[in-house]
Amino acid sequence: MRSPFSPPTPHRPLPAVAAAASLAALAACAPAPAADATPASGSAPAAAGPVDDYGALSVCGTTLCGEDGRPVQLKGMSSHGLQWFEHCMTGGSIDALAQDWGADVVRLSMYVQEGGYETDPEGFTELVSSLIDEVTARGVYVVVDWHTLNPGDPNANTPAAKEFFAEIGSRHGGNGNVLYEIANEPHGVSWASIKSYAEEVIPVIREHDPDSVVLVGTRGWSSLGVSEGSDEQEVVDDPVDAEQIMYTFHFYAASHHDAYLSALDRASQQIPMFVTEFGTQEYTGDGPNDFESAQRYIDLMEERGISWTNWNYSDDHRSGAVFEEGTCDAGGPWSGDSLKPAGQWIKERIA
Repeated sequence: MRSPFSPPTPHRPLPAVAAAASLAALAACAPAPAADATPASGSAPAAAGPVDDYGALSVCGTTLCGEDGRPVQLKGMSSHGLQWFEHCMTGGSIDALAQDWGADVVRLSMYVQEGGYETDPEGFTELVSSLIDEVTARGVYVVVDWHTLNPGDPNANTPAAKEFFAEIGSRHGGNGNVLYEIANEPHGVSWASIKSYAEEVIPVIREHDPDSVVLVGTRGWSSLGVSEGSDEQEVVDDPVDAEQIMYTFHFYAASHHDAYLSALDRASQQIPMFVTEFGTQEYTGDGPNDFESAQRYIDLMEERGISWTNWNYSDDHRSGAVFEEGTCDAGGPWSGDSLKPAGQWIKERIA
């Protein structure tokens, strides 16, 4: 077993407790990858997959569409923070996600702070780039997640975001399968500031990938403002001035009930939404699973054609990680008895 450690967890507080949210304690060191569990570069030949089925994606109305103009709903998984769980994203685990799980999309979660990108920009850029190649080789879509958590204002990282997305766009802009999530969970900042950030960063991506889909985080930990006492109307009334964009929503079913579900329902009928992160647990990514509440969200996303990625494809000790502890160090297996209850539940819904 790995030494216990506690990386930051996702925070989508309820309005009453938003001020009390804080990062989980950081570990002194990340878990050491097993010798046979490092990402394999170019290990898989190009494979048929959802990219072959749907082609280059576009935003049509309030949903995603494939190259033929028909609506597409992508379903898949998000990695945990790559600074801690790189060893869970290997050739074998990505094979399993694409083939056994049947995922359409993989979200690569690269924290900016918390021991992430800012500690080694070149190294993390290379890591994300190599994982994009791995996912692309399997015919699957990839969301590149600029995982801003603290500080909550994405403008604090604008120069770094421009540098990172310019590099990723220049390398992978011709793939036709890359979506760019430019701010994970803005909080403690106005929608006007988030919009300003988006309108500064999106043109950098467009220089290298003019037709890609860009995903814009919303206020209050990507809750459409609900976690900070607002709602979707601020985005509806003042959308980002750019084409081919969608807005993100995050929820944790044991914490976020009718007010959040209703906001997503209303917003999805007016603006294009993509749920890039959710769990069946509490907003910490831990605690008891509320499968009944989570199924209400799944049903709504199915009805509205909202694409989603679940948090998270790792063996973290929390209930929101799909694998039992030690699975990644052992190199799998990536199904069966190695899955926690949340992993079994979400695998069935992806398939």
